[in-house]
Amino acid sequence: MRIGQQPGGHGFAGGPGFGADDQGESAQAAPVTSAPRRAFALLLAYVALTKPRVIELLLVTTIPAMLLADRGHVDPWLILTTLFGGMLAAASANTLNMVVDADIDKVMKRTEKRPLARGAMPVSHALVFGLVLGVFSFFWLWATTNLLSGVLAVVTICFYIFVYTLILKRRTSQNVVWGGAAGCMPVMIGWSAVTGTIGWQALVMFLVIFLWTPPHTWALMLRYKEDYQAANVPMLPAVASETKVTKHIVLYAWATVAATLALAPGSGVIYAVVAMASGAWFLVVAHRLYAGVRAGTPVKPLKLFILSNEYLALVFCGLAVDSVLGWHTLAQIFS
Repeated sequence: MRIGQQPGGHGFAGGPGFGADDQGESAQAAPVTSAPRRAFALLLAYVALTKPRVIELLLVTTIPAMLLADRGHVDPWLILTTLFGGMLAAASANTLNMVVDADIDKVMKRTEKRPLARGAMPVSHALVFGLVLGVFSFFWLWATTNLLSGVLAVVTICFYIFVYTLILKRRTSQNVVWGGAAGCMPVMIGWSAVTGTIGWQALVMFLVIFLWTPPHTWALMLRYKEDYQAANVPMLPAVASETKVTKHIVLYAWATVAATLALAPGSGVIYAVVAMASGAWFLVVAHRLYAGVRAGTPVKPLKLFILSNEYLALVFCGLAVDSVLGWHTLAQIFS
């Protein structure tokens, strides 16, 4: 298999004032960075700690979950307060993850420009920042929604750091499978913010994201498997053949699509059509990747990674539109 080259790298590039200066005449000739620019660069570094691109998943999944929980009705204020609290929780988890992973981020090309990897601020400062965000998210959600939502936010942070980052990530190739549960929690938080409980629909949405996470993540890791090998992190693409990885991607893709259809009885016709159409598209691309690897032809796993984001967005946007319209659910139609 020959993986097509793609421009890599995520996060913010190093700004003025970051990193160690070169020694000698070149350092003396370098222009002095002004205090406002250094402050702005530091601000960008703190924003980068929160992994803003990862937080986008929160918006894609939380809002539809809340709309489905209150089918046919929209409470903008509750949605905004829940999103803000969820963003704080996600920012806390991502920041603390970078604190724990600072050592391996330094040796991986994909992550070498992350704030702690390039010494943008002391690790202790990032630790305090992450903890403050987590505490604030709990009290915010408790005050603006309910206690259950605040507790679920704390559980999410603790699971991501203590179970995934500290235990699973560096010990088993199944790390993404089980660690992905942390990324499923926004739907639970959103549902509980509306109802104060956890319904079967929330559990199915949790399952959808849980099953979607491995093929989504493995597609990216196929492109950067050398990074994980260098950092001695046993992600599946770093320790298994590409044929085995892409086979697992296909199996999880099928399971993901099946889970989306399991939600159809609690939603309407629009969601069912979107789930089936986008699911077929997702499966075709997954099978093409697997077939290409088996045939030894050039493939681009990042294509599936990007597509998987679009697929999940389509499914949950379809769910949001279906929920706002408030038409009869399939269960009501066929009852």
